[in-house]
Amino acid sequence: MEQAGAHDAYRLAVRVPAQVQASTARDAGRSAPPAAARGEHTHGEAAVPAPVRVPVPAPRKTVQRTSVRGQVLDALRAALVGGDLAPGEVYSAPVLGERFGVSATPVREAMQQLATEGAVEVVPNRGFRVTERSARELGELAEVRALIEVPVMLRLARTVPAARWCELRPLAEASAVAAAGGDLARYAEADRAFHGAVLGLSGNQQLVQVADDLHRRSQWPLVTGPVHGRRADLVADAAEHMALLEALVAQDLAVVQSLVREHFAGAGG
Repeated sequence: MEQAGAHDAYRLAVRVPAQVQASTARDAGRSAPPAAARGEHTHGEAAVPAPVRVPVPAPRKTVQRTSVRGQVLDALRAALVGGDLAPGEVYSAPVLGERFGVSATPVREAMQQLATEGAVEVVPNRGFRVTERSARELGELAEVRALIEVPVMLRLARTVPAARWCELRPLAEASAVAAAGGDLARYAEADRAFHGAVLGLSGNQQLVQVADDLHRRSQWPLVTGPVHGRRADLVADAAEHMALLEALVAQDLAVVQSLVREHFAGAGG
């Protein structure tokens, strides 16, 4: 993932319904203490370029605050994967809230969730710093994922009918489309959806949740380097999804094991 510099630290905005913006603004006016009282900086941060609009689903007549928090959380995750939130940089909830067109509260709540996932860390009196991951940490995550998923996939390869594996082809194809377009955030979601569906055939939801958490952590950050290089890596990873399905259909256990281990060691995971 290319790390943005201090002068282009943030290029993301969420388009949220007008009534949500109004309600959050009223909430902020009634109860939120001044930003300085919370110890969060609202001025003096890096200049913000023109925002990139992130579409969100059309709202119902009444939109709960939790849905706004969810929209902000999804947008923040996409920004992390895509490199719009740079590792090592500190971001305050009020400034991010301005970019989203909402109050600081749902942004702060979403950032707290990301902190529990290991994507950011709380910086007292300043905001949230995006976690910097070392190559060693990413390698350790890949190793743990392999220890969990390889035995499960080998067991599934022996027991799951070929027709069930064929049902997962649309998910593999979706990851290929995202990879071909170089869409990092979209690929990350498609990649996790594919792996989640494969492991879901085990019937063990605890396994699926643990594996998905590890998978999400391994996606921050993604590949660094030129954009065309990242796209090539994603295309190769997506191709491995289809190759894995073919091996699972054929019950070729040696190929399944090799592909899964190589996939985890690669850029997209």
